[in-house]
Amino acid sequence: MQKLTSEQAKRGKQMTTTMDSKEFVNRRQKLAEKMPEHSVLVLFSGVAKTRSQDDKYPFSPNRNFYYLTGIGRSNLILMITKRAGIVSETLFLQRPNELEAKWTGAVLADQEAKELSGIEHFDYLDEWLEAFATFVRRCEGQCSLYLDLYRYQWSDEQTLAEAFAEDAQKKYKTLQMQDAGPWLKELRMVKSPAEIEEIKRAIAITDEAIRRMWAHSRPGIMEYELEAHYDFALKSNGVRELPYLPIIASGINATVLHYEANNQRAEDGDLVLLDLGAASNYYAADISRTFPVNGRFTERQKAIYQLVLEAEIKTIEAVKPGVTLQQLNEVTKQVLADGLLRLGLIQDSSELSKYYYHAVSHHLGLDTHDVSDYSAVMQPGMVITIEPGLYIEEEAIGIRIEDDVLVTADGYEVLSAQIPKEIAEVELLIGKKE
Repeated sequence: MQKLTSEQAKRGKQMTTTMDSKEFVNRRQKLAEKMPEHSVLVLFSGVAKTRSQDDKYPFSPNRNFYYLTGIGRSNLILMITKRAGIVSETLFLQRPNELEAKWTGAVLADQEAKELSGIEHFDYLDEWLEAFATFVRRCEGQCSLYLDLYRYQWSDEQTLAEAFAEDAQKKYKTLQMQDAGPWLKELRMVKSPAEIEEIKRAIAITDEAIRRMWAHSRPGIMEYELEAHYDFALKSNGVRELPYLPIIASGINATVLHYEANNQRAEDGDLVLLDLGAASNYYAADISRTFPVNGRFTERQKAIYQLVLEAEIKTIEAVKPGVTLQQLNEVTKQVLADGLLRLGLIQDSSELSKYYYHAVSHHLGLDTHDVSDYSAVMQPGMVITIEPGLYIEEEAIGIRIEDDVLVTADGYEVLSAQIPKEIAEVELLIGKKE
């Protein structure tokens, strides 16, 4: 089983970002350049949600707040103002409380916050509304407020940003409410070298986890037993928060795209589809592999698997600056349609959607499905997934192969190339414990 290097393992134990604070200073400078005069940006790190009684769900920071600060702690507020060409940054922290510290630990100190983020000025949360009001007053009725107003669906609960926007608009009728999301999306779509290194580390841990799962695979194993090996590999490398719930789908379960129950038995002859990934300082890996639980593909499974692999390879080869995700999906569809016609599974290319019914790519970063403009052309520094699949319910066969790909100046680099996917390579690793 492949092991992480000593340096990777050392980094795996760290609970804070390994990025230099200059990374976050630079991001805030780029954002401030986009801000107009008499404007204020407010971002909330978020709070842990109550699960039941006094128990809470694990905290996960707002990704845009983390992107600009490198801080993954709850109950913090970032305020950036711009007036008369002067940009000011303030991070509002929780006021220390000795009694609460005995129960939940010390709050973030300003020196630690400065080392992580590069921010120089700090105040306490009980001072932040007055600081906000003071800036708005100095703008003399010409102030724009920028917030992270992203909403995924109608039924989502109100965010801290939405609640503040509502309250601020009631108090200041002339305040111009704006969404900072488009600016942050533009910045986040192109990854820096430091971000790419975080994604590579997440991929290295995912590689170790997949190899461990393969080594312990056998006919009759439960999907959740495989998941336990996955969890062990991640937690052994310091990964406490998953970027998404792992999909470990055997047999017909693999024809359900977002199957997450992971509670069925993988029988002799079944294929098992894995769609999972570790995270490194919230930067996600997103990998799919499909393997025979008994260590040998049948001839039919080989034929379908090889077609999916061909589609993935040809789609990856089409990655370069200037192309769009839609164009990449057309490459995938053409290869899969031609292959299914050869196999006799369809009689016309228009029938492809019976067996392939998702897009082939999305952006990857601080979110698994990272912020992006689906119609935008590829630029160097973007990281995307390539993940063709075929789902043949009547044969209980679901196959998806997915890699994480960096767009380079002259093409692409497969960041997850070390994770085996050729049939012979995969078969050699099933059930082979060291």
